[in-house]
Amino acid sequence: MDRYVLLIKAPRGYNITAVKEDIKKLISEKYPELKAEIHRCIGLTVDLVIVYKNGVVLIKRRHEPFKDHWALPGGFVDYGERVEDAAIREAKEETGLDVELIKLIGVYSDPNRDPRGHTVTTAFLAKGYGDLKGGDDAKEAKVFSFDEIKSLKLAFDHAKIMEDALRILKEASL
Repeated sequence: MDRYVLLIKAPRGYNITAVKEDIKKLISEKYPELKAEIHRCIGLTVDLVIVYKNGVVLIKRRHEPFKDHWALPGGFVDYGERVEDAAIREAKEETGLDVELIKLIGVYSDPNRDPRGHTVTTAFLAKGYGDLKGGDDAKEAKVFSFDEIKSLKLAFDHAKIMEDALRILKEASL
């Protein structure tokens, strides 16, 4: 069976019960061979800690949430895309860099990590190659020293991801 998703974005706390019933009724009356199930969905993203020129690459966010805050490069995984491929794609789009994925840092799934809704991210440690330049959702891309990063207020839960990445780097002497 093929699955398709109709994405309905509703404000937090919005009672969607009537909408669900209307959609189910419409589908059953007009397309009886189809079955409508309505579930809340989770977004899947990737984030990268890119080691580049003796530091780590951060991007300044172009859009809300956290517009103009420093963040790890990353973004949403496309349907049919592996998380590893999404990480490589997002790195190129937001930083202009080609990356070699070195290690999985972890999976971060706190339902409140993203104000847009429940989003789970897979975070990778990577080495960057090429010329750094902000692009796509990134207003700017910049290399920060490890010490500088500790004093920054990063978007989302990126400080936690960075902390875990720094621990991995220290343990592995990468």
